[in-house]
Amino acid sequence: MAIYLDDKQLVKQLLEGDERAFERFFEENFARLYRFALARLSDDPEAAREVAQITLTRALCKLHTFRAESALFTWLCAICRNETGEWLRKQLRYQEHIVLTEDFPEVQAAVDSYQAPLDESPDVHYQRAEGLRLIQVAMDRLPARYGDVLEWKYVEGRSVKEISARLKIGQEATQSLIARAKRAFGEVYTTLIGGMNGRADNANGLV
Repeated sequence: MAIYLDDKQLVKQLLEGDERAFERFFEENFARLYRFALARLSDDPEAAREVAQITLTRALCKLHTFRAESALFTWLCAICRNETGEWLRKQLRYQEHIVLTEDFPEVQAAVDSYQAPLDESPDVHYQRAEGLRLIQVAMDRLPARYGDVLEWKYVEGRSVKEISARLKIGQEATQSLIARAKRAFGEVYTTLIGGMNGRADNANGLV
């Protein structure tokens, strides 16, 4: 049985906490794992980067199990294959339960308020201002990238193609990112609305 001595030595150095060994480990394997994952994830660059990073993190936790009976990269590919499968299973579960922003009437109404006419009654003007404030609060609570793509698409009116160019990722990956951002926004926004309504009910003695 072949023993990959160079890989075995590298792993030994990693286990000893050698900083240069960590640099070499990532430099030699990240790009290769990225390409390995990309071919299995419908050419989704964002997903491939995420899976490659997870793979290397998982591998570092399992280094003590490496026996050098196969090349280190072959061992990493086995981990990457498992992580790719897990990522795809999570995405399938997500797609089965995905709720778009348009499925939340109050969210869609708030987004539509951006286009509301300016000659409004004081009450309507206040409601619009409050809705816009809650939108901004919800956006601020999202991961930065989610907030960016939603602002570019729904506030600036950018197309998926334009957003894709800004992010330097494919249009399919951009659409997927926007869908995840919309779902996250819907969840945060409806929570804020619920909290606001609850406070109003308390103030009016309804609960």
